[in-house]
Amino acid sequence: MSIQRLTFCIDNEWRVSETAKYMPITDSSTGEIIAETPCCTKSEVEEAIAAAKAAFPAWSHTPVQKRIAVALQIRNKVEEHLDELTMLCSQELGKNWDEARGDILKVIEAFECGMATPYLMMGDALMQASDGFDTSEYRMPIGVFGFICPFNFPAMIPWGWMAPFCITCGNTAVMKAASMTPMTSRRILELAIEAGLPKGVINWVTCSRQEADILLTHPDVQGITFVGSTSVGLHVYSTAAAHGKRVQCLTEAKNHALVLRDAPLEQAARRIINSTYGCAGMRCMALPALCVEEAIADEFVEIMKRFAQERIVGCAYDRKTELGPVVSEDHKQFVTGWIDTSVKEGAKLVLDGRKIVVPGFEKGHFLGPTIFDHVTPGMSCGDQEIFGPVTHIKRVKDFEEGLAIMNANEFANGSAIFTRDGKMAREFALRTDGGMVGINVGIPVPISYFPFSGQKRSFFGDLHVLGKDGVKFYTKAKTVTTQWYAQESGDPGKISTWEGIMNKI
Repeated sequence: MSIQRLTFCIDNEWRVSETAKYMPITDSSTGEIIAETPCCTKSEVEEAIAAAKAAFPAWSHTPVQKRIAVALQIRNKVEEHLDELTMLCSQELGKNWDEARGDILKVIEAFECGMATPYLMMGDALMQASDGFDTSEYRMPIGVFGFICPFNFPAMIPWGWMAPFCITCGNTAVMKAASMTPMTSRRILELAIEAGLPKGVINWVTCSRQEADILLTHPDVQGITFVGSTSVGLHVYSTAAAHGKRVQCLTEAKNHALVLRDAPLEQAARRIINSTYGCAGMRCMALPALCVEEAIADEFVEIMKRFAQERIVGCAYDRKTELGPVVSEDHKQFVTGWIDTSVKEGAKLVLDGRKIVVPGFEKGHFLGPTIFDHVTPGMSCGDQEIFGPVTHIKRVKDFEEGLAIMNANEFANGSAIFTRDGKMAREFALRTDGGMVGINVGIPVPISYFPFSGQKRSFFGDLHVLGKDGVKFYTKAKTVTTQWYAQESGDPGKISTWEGIMNKI
């Protein structure tokens, strides 16, 4: 089998890198290397920034209705190639067919939201702000943005969270795709170019952290959107902000669910199973930690185990598969290490997925559903992100203890409660630290009209991706004050009270 060697893109041209280092991309179901992507050089990343800077003046002055017309054509191209993109995502990442398809559909959704850019970019105006003076506020494009993308959503995050509002608001970008899963993102750029994306508006590279750091300090980059680990996110945020850039960093999660004794247990378990084991747990909106009331804990654990064992584990692009592999052998070992740690820390192993084998795909990166019970405060396994198909159950005596345990966690991306009690549900929504809250919803990710609003150490910045926050992040305010002189020649006009005051400041 020949191994494809990828190129990078500057000014809509696909170029062969001068690097000597290429990074492998595997078919996660077979373990075979299917492609290699370049670790672009420092000068190549700088060329991408220069191209984005050169494209900015023309693109930012392009009328917004023409910018969203291009975005609409990109949306249409993605929809036309939905099955092809689904297959790429499923193969390189390991998501089952439906999950990979959902990854692509979120791109379509986000570009549809981008059609609202003219309304969301509108500013405010006040006529006769002072005698003879009118003032207007406009939302303006900013310049070049750097996108630093993770491996786990190769379509949705770069092309759903980052690109749509960035370009419809008139900015340009350098997209640093994840080296383990670049093929889906790369193919979408090819389709975007076919759809009429002008040269230099989005430039695409793969590289190591060392070259990516150029985006954080380069004077021609005005902002950074990052998704990844908290440790790297802190580095990105502190470095880029210190260099005067606006930054949004979406980082790790350890989402918790609170299951109360009055909840419909089977319905709750189904939703939690879907959330926790979907995408093999490799998503920041999984529900890997459960606070379950003691009164129903034994029954609920048995239901969870039964439903987890029903999951069909197999090749990601087999339409029957419900739980595909994790992204790589290294990541499999990382998750397995956390399972080992959970055992050492004293958690009770209820279901062990470490030794699962898929016939015909013995070299694939597979892990089966894994469940631990009796996870107690102080166990690192119950507090840290594992990013795999692993569930940790914490038994609590009541609502208050469960909420306290959840809010004690350093991450606050999302949280959920399962109950029939409306008062408790409202109390939970009011008091939980989670930035995205589910009431009997296992994956409380909002539609793209609303921001992806993680909190605490799950997010660093002021404005979130998507929604009104997204447009504000990718635009800056410009306030214009106007006075018109009288038509008579030589009439200097009167100095207003307001202008007189301003002259003294």
